[in-house]
Amino acid sequence: MSISDLFDSGFKKRNEDHFAAIVRVAMDDGVISEEEKAFLDRLAHNLNISEGDYKQILKDYKSHPINPPHSYDVRLERLYDLARMVYVDHIKGDHEEILLTKIAVGLGFTTSNVKYVIDKALTLVSEGATLDTFTEEIKNMNR
Repeated sequence: MSISDLFDSGFKKRNEDHFAAIVRVAMDDGVISEEEKAFLDRLAHNLNISEGDYKQILKDYKSHPINPPHSYDVRLERLYDLARMVYVDHIKGDHEEILLTKIAVGLGFTTSNVKYVIDKALTLVSEGATLDTFTEEIKNMNR
């Protein structure tokens, strides 16, 4: 039995939607660099995205909704992935920050503090924070 047999189609769909959101950030500049491709390949493997689904998502990433996870820890993990993609892409400018803000709100972060959370997330990723450090720091912001 493969790991994918253990999970329902809803789990698979959520992973595909999360992957598509990250592809959306990567494609904001119209191209996927080698560094981004390597990151997407690792992420697709970790999210159990098949090669066929991978290709389909790359072709039609905008058709996938941004589904907010119910768990705050999973929400932070997804934000971490998105922030890493932004960092890998060396994204700068208003358009990219607006896109990341929209995706973060779609993930369930509140509009009242999303800018602060994104600024902190990008700072942590640029400093090389691990997922554990990232999660701890973001949680400490809200205390």
